[in-house]
Amino acid sequence: MGKPTGFLEYQRLSEAYVPVEKRVKTYEEFVLHLTDEEAKVQGARCMDCGIPFCNTGCPVNNIIPDWNDLVYRGKWREAIDVLHSTNNFPEFTSRICPAPCEAACTLNIPQAPVGIKSIEHAIIDKAGENGWVVPQPPKHKSGKKVAVVGSGPAGLAAAQQLARVGHDVTVFEKNERIGGLVRYGIPDFKLDKRLIDWRMAQMKAEGVNFVTNTMVTKATMPKGVVNDAKKAITPAELEKQFDAVILCGGAEHPRDLPVPGRNLDGVHFALEFLISQNKQNHGGKKNPISAKGKHVLVIGGGDTGSDCVGTSNRHGAASITQIELLPRPPEQENGPLVWPYWPLKMRTSSSHEEGAERDWAIGTKEFLGEKGKLKAVKAVRLEWKDGKMSEVPGSEFEIKADLVFLAMGFISPVGGVLEAFGVEKDARGNAKAATDGEGCYATSVKKVFAAGDVRRGQSLVVWAIREGRQCAREVDQFLMGSTTLPR
Repeated sequence: MGKPTGFLEYQRLSEAYVPVEKRVKTYEEFVLHLTDEEAKVQGARCMDCGIPFCNTGCPVNNIIPDWNDLVYRGKWREAIDVLHSTNNFPEFTSRICPAPCEAACTLNIPQAPVGIKSIEHAIIDKAGENGWVVPQPPKHKSGKKVAVVGSGPAGLAAAQQLARVGHDVTVFEKNERIGGLVRYGIPDFKLDKRLIDWRMAQMKAEGVNFVTNTMVTKATMPKGVVNDAKKAITPAELEKQFDAVILCGGAEHPRDLPVPGRNLDGVHFALEFLISQNKQNHGGKKNPISAKGKHVLVIGGGDTGSDCVGTSNRHGAASITQIELLPRPPEQENGPLVWPYWPLKMRTSSSHEEGAERDWAIGTKEFLGEKGKLKAVKAVRLEWKDGKMSEVPGSEFEIKADLVFLAMGFISPVGGVLEAFGVEKDARGNAKAATDGEGCYATSVKKVFAAGDVRRGQSLVVWAIREGRQCAREVDQFLMGSTTLPR
């Protein structure tokens, strides 16, 4: 902890954004990381709080006070080493993680928390600019082979950890390029995809082999799930060729809204829109869904819905409305009551600031159309009491919309992969595997492990990285009888 009185002397400084009128004309990142001096001052705000709850508020258990202090002292090279000791991909988390660490910051009780995410952003960007992120190939090879199914953050974290201790790791991805939904689901303006390519180059130099356009099993994907696979490999082949298999395929099956008119032209799953746009941005076919000049309705109030808002703004939508089933959250949480846990409160994203109407406690009754094309949505206001909702009598109304995006979350893994391996599922349809104790992350099938959203359900990038790292440790233990990988 660099400066004992820093939290009393300095105010929180948030990162600057490129102005709205300029940034909505491109898909480029628009968050500007702190200068060295600004990051130093923000690092000085870190308190000597005795028990750093930020460490446990962060799913990957980043050693936050240590790198805050190092930044304050100008020791940037040491700061990235500490950051990388717990987090394989801070270039992802510093951009797209909602920062539960900041909610857990002790300074968050009476005032604004330390800007942990902005300091992390500054550290990894400075490390990249100075060439400090270099391959860490193993000194010795184990002779063991591991297959990782899925190239999202869980799969990549597991692959990198295992390659660094000498295993031959092959990552299988059904789509054309590596990265999972970090590449295809997150808009470029939130995460520049060159960062994934940059990290992939490091991993290739460490010995990781990437195989794309390859589906494990030949199952048909449900609507709303992208599948570029041109070939398939069976679970039996993987189990024969590899000493261990890790399932990291995510939870891509989107939640549908089966109300009258669902099949009208103009009603789409959110990722149909977002993935197509990301592909177009990187030389693919033109996005078949255009929001230009249209009245857009986004159903679902989370990050995916916000991404639809931001992308629709860049298309030049005539209007954008976002509705949520749940009631409007409070503007500010009761800090002493909920700290250090993630609070329920009103959150406004940068995409919302670019332009969108928002409404809460709204139920969708019907999609209305003419000649097969969407024209409006019939909705109803909801009342919530004791955790249960009911429709407000006489409150039905219509929302003008000729384009709807369903962004209501994801319900389970897809593609029949779990069934093909014969893996036991939990009550929610995810791979059943414990996260603690002997044999954790192992599924019901010998030498088959599971980590990330395929095991825990839809979650945050930091939880995916945590599970990938922890699973890698268990696989190394399984293969070698001991392990030097961190928990």
